[in-house]
Order: sequence, then structure tokens, then C-alpha cells
Amino acid sequence: MRFDIIFKEARSFTLECKDSGIFQLEEEYEIYINDKLAEKTDKVVHTVGGLKPDTEYSIYIKQGDEISETVMLRTDYESYTLNVRDFGALGDGERDDTVSIQAAIYACPKDGRVLVPAGVYKITSLFMKSDVRFEIAEGAVLSAFTERERFAVMPGLIESYDESDEYNLGTWEGNPLDMFAAIITCINVSNVVIYGKGVIDGCANHENWWKNPKLRRIAWRPRQIFMSHCENMTVQGIQVMNSPSWNLHPYFSKNLRFIDLKILNPKDSPNTDGLDPESCENVEIIGVYFSLGDDCIAIKSGKIYMGAKYKVPSKNLMIRQCCMRDGHGSITIGSEMAAGVINLTVRDCLFINTDRGLRIKTRRGRGEDAIVDDVLFENIHMDQVMTPFVINSFYFCDPDGTTEYVRSKEALPIDERTPNIKKLSFRNIVCTNCHVAAAFLYGLPERKIERVEMKNISVTYTEKPMMGVPAMMEGIVPTVKQGIYANNIATLEIENVKVEGCESEVLMTENIDTLISDR
Repeated sequence: MRFDIIFKEARSFTLECKDSGIFQLEEEYEIYINDKLAEKTDKVVHTVGGLKPDTEYSIYIKQGDEISETVMLRTDYESYTLNVRDFGALGDGERDDTVSIQAAIYACPKDGRVLVPAGVYKITSLFMKSDVRFEIAEGAVLSAFTERERFAVMPGLIESYDESDEYNLGTWEGNPLDMFAAIITCINVSNVVIYGKGVIDGCANHENWWKNPKLRRIAWRPRQIFMSHCENMTVQGIQVMNSPSWNLHPYFSKNLRFIDLKILNPKDSPNTDGLDPESCENVEIIGVYFSLGDDCIAIKSGKIYMGAKYKVPSKNLMIRQCCMRDGHGSITIGSEMAAGVINLTVRDCLFINTDRGLRIKTRRGRGEDAIVDDVLFENIHMDQVMTPFVINSFYFCDPDGTTEYVRSKEALPIDERTPNIKKLSFRNIVCTNCHVAAAFLYGLPERKIERVEMKNISVTYTEKPMMGVPAMMEGIVPTVKQGIYANNIATLEIENVKVEGCESEVLMTENIDTLISDR
């Protein structure tokens, strides 16, 4: 066996098995630290805690008779530990512990640790500061209040004194709008690690935050973790559940890592996206398990105003060894992507029981900076995904989503409102128990998708398929067991693509300039 240490800090490390499988192995392996058995697991990505700061360890793993090479690791230096109970937190599940935990965070020196030990800590919002390690220990639950009146409001836009600039704090679905402060709020901070084996529970349900979810009451619903204009941030090991809206929302931030997490929400919870990087750069999402009520990962860059004004795309994103389950889309780009999404790689992942696998949502009006380019999906296994591949250039969101300008299938003039989808590659993908369509790819007639590559892909249908609409756009009728439908693509390259059991033609194309196919 081979493994890499992909992250370490003062008291824990995360390893990733190499060339062994996707997300979960068929057989457990053992982790040895200083020649002593520490843990057993079957996860490809696994975190080990309980280490001492600034200490050297030898690590190897064993599966059956196979033993890896030994890796040496020295944990990071840690200055002090501030236990929140020493600051008055009770962790009894009743008393409001927000101020006590906040005091520990703001009193923590550089390279220090704030420790939340086992217990249930009722809180509203906690605000992070730079150079802090925040550990939510095993058995610890940060349990959020749900009364709106308890939460601070983050204004969408604050005008500068000389009226020449603006300060954006709140955001909702790609627009600068007032929202409640997140359970964990990070604004203009750097070098922060939020980690541990504990839980952040937003305590949302259909009687509080999820009631009338499209109605703004005081402000828009809070995130679970919100990072705005942050750098060098890592979230490792914890479980996040029952979020009022999006679970983790990095915003205009860079150099971010999300490792070995569980993100859980009920299937019927509204707008509870798992992890939505928006206008972010250099993002790694590794070994994360998602099961929720909306898109598992949705990559964004502003709806119209923020994208056009600041022109900050989401770029250089790596997603691997993740399991996406039960959401609308496993990986979604858009629809709020007015500044573009560039250089996304998704590999070695499981998509299970989601409506769609890859989902690109855009439309006229997103603008000329709304460019999607260099997207690669490889070594993916999908099961019970209704439509594995969806590219939709006519997504009918927003008040003007059903206007003739958005929905017209005629070629319109290209101008500053016209988005652009460039190169997309799908390789080595197995899709079993598909329901609606193998792939539905629909570009704009005036600006076709530049290139779609599909290589070594297998799609088989379930015995009891569900009728459904492959993409949310006007004029598309419900279907079942449809093959690959492609429209308005400059170059479509298909090699070793097998679709078995569909009820229509395997490959249906319209307005394809160049078709390269071995079919």
C-alpha cells in the first residue's frame, strides 16, 4: 500500500491511500504510529488525532500482509491551549455559551489552540480571528439557536464615506444582500484551522429556518460556516449538519482546504448546498461525505452585479475522493457564475442517488466574463443518478428566466451579456442505474460550447426508471431512458462510450460542427 500525508497540524494528521479505490476500501487497513496500532479504517482519506505538538512520529499502514513504507512526520508547534470551559462555557445544552467561546477565540495568542471539549454548547454566531486553531473535540456539539432575533445581520453593501466604494458583507444566491451572520463567521482572517471530531449543528428544521424558505424575514438565512476574503484556511475532520441554508460557503477567498468532513442535511431541506466556493482560488475538497437536500458542491462566482463589478472567477479547484449522496447535483457549476469558473478537476469520486452528476447551469445575461473552461471529470462512479451529465445554457432562474431573451432557441447577437462554455472533458466514468438520460448537453446557438470530450464512459439504466426532465429549461419534455442528446457544440469527441438499454437513439445530435465518434 502507498499513502501520503496530505495535511498535518499540531495534534492531528490526515492520510490518503494511493491507487487503492474510491472513497472507501473493500477491506480495512491498520494505521501504526511509532510501531503501535493506532486505528483501523476503510476510508481512503482518514484523520488521526490525539497527537502531541512539535513531536516526531513514524507512521505506516498495513492491510493484510501488505505493509507500506514508513513516513516520518513532525507535528506543528503550538503555543497555548485555551479551554472554553475556563472562560465560563458550560456545555450543558441550555445556557448560551457564545460569549464564553468568543472570549477564548479573541484571547488566543498566535499559534494557540481553542479547545471545545465534550458537551453541548448552545451558540448563535462565533467570529474567528487569524492564526488560531479551533478544535471541536470528539463528543462536542456546537448547537445553534434558531431564533432570528438572536443573530447579527451582515449588511449586503455599505457605502464608503466619500461614496466612491462599497463594503460587502452579506450575500444571498450571488447578490450582495443582507444575511444573518453564520454559525462560524470568518471575515478577513488567515491561517485558521477548524478541526476535530465534533459536530456543528445548525438545528434547522421546517418549523424554524426552513419554513417559507424563499421569504426574507429580517435578513436571509445564515450559513453554517462562512469565509469571506480569507486566506490559508483549513476545515478538517468535523461533522456539519442541519444548516439553515448553504453549509460551507467560502467567498472571495483563496488557498482553502476542506478535508475528511461529513456534511449532512435531510433530503427535503431547502437550499442546503454542501460546499459552495464563490469567487475563490486554489481550493481543495478531499475525502468529504455529502448527504443533503440540494447541490453537494456548487461552484459559483456571482450572479450578475458581483461578477461583472469585481470579475473574480472561481479557479484552480481540486475535488477528489468524495462521496456525494441524495442531493440535486453532485457537482454543479452555476448558475451564479458571472465571473466564470476556470480549471476544475474532479477525480476519484462517488455520486450516489443524486438528480444529476455534473451539472452546468448558465443562461443569457450572465455576461461575457461568465466563462467555463478547463473542466475535467475522471475516474468517477455514479449509481442511481437520474441524468449523469447535464450542460444547460437556458437555465430558467431569476425573475427574467422565462423571458423570450433567455428562452429563445434562435441565435441572438453576441454581446456583453453572452456567456461562454469552452473545454469540458469526461473520462473513465461508470454510470449504473441511470433513470432519465445518459447526457443532455445544450449550448447557445450563437455561442456554441467549444469542445466536449467523452472517453471511456459506460451508462446502464435501472430496471425501474423514473420519468423526469433532464434539464431545467423551457421546452424540454419529461423523458425516460434517453441516450446522449447534444445540441449547439462546436466539437464533440466521443470515444469508447457505451450506453445500454436506452429507449431512443444512443446518440442524438443537432448543430454539431465537428463530430469525432467511434460509434
